[in-house]
Amino acid sequence: MTRTTGVRGLGVFGPAYANLFARDPHADGSVDRVLQARMVCWSPATHARFYGRPAPARSRYRAGSRPGLERCLRAWGGDRRDDEPFVDALARFTSHLRPRGADDPDALRFGGTEEAILRRGSDWCTDVARVAAALAQAAGRPARLVALADLRRAYSGHMIVEVARGRRWGALDPLTGVVYRTAAGRPLSVAQLRRDPARLRAYARKYRTELSAPAQFRGVAFVGYPIERRADFRYPVSRISPYYRAVLALAADGWPGGRTWRFGEDAGPA
Repeated sequence: MTRTTGVRGLGVFGPAYANLFARDPHADGSVDRVLQARMVCWSPATHARFYGRPAPARSRYRAGSRPGLERCLRAWGGDRRDDEPFVDALARFTSHLRPRGADDPDALRFGGTEEAILRRGSDWCTDVARVAAALAQAAGRPARLVALADLRRAYSGHMIVEVARGRRWGALDPLTGVVYRTAAGRPLSVAQLRRDPARLRAYARKYRTELSAPAQFRGVAFVGYPIERRADFRYPVSRISPYYRAVLALAADGWPGGRTWRFGEDAGPA
């Protein structure tokens, strides 16, 4: 699979994606922009940084510090003790966080606290993944965000999470509800999935989503989101930008002419 070109920050997937990230609809200085700037790409050279030691046994979340998240967990069974039933319930819950007025771009909102996103709903992968990571941590399970990109196609970025259980990292897609496991039911990390394109193709067929296809895993970058450090981040809510309005219009039309860069993203550095 194609190796990413950057190491850290917006350029982890090359200049075109750096320009895409630089036009992100989230507000400047928001938690989402900060996390983008902290992304670190996976490569053979950085593999040990992400998988060189067992995953933490517990998150650092302090019980009672985010009562809204804890109420949400209790409402849909997220307070389960067993890891795999919890992960399944989390994936089901987040995959149904549909926003009201999703067909109207002017009604879309981006960012905010996880509690705000839960109230309004969202089908924007970065918002949904951040909610999933926060809920997992509030339930005592370590979690981190994973950015994916099909480096051979434009506008093909995606965000999922890895949740730790049994000292192993396991991937799940909060937007589509896909939980990646071996045939024996053990968690599969993103690194393991990259080495097993046949398994990814099987997931893509089963769930009818190109977001599980091997191509989507050509570029991988990680970033931690420690919810116990909430005071370090800002959580403004923003509206859609003219740029993303144009991109969404292309997507709604089925990408006429193919999924290629349309607004000069590949013209030079961000």
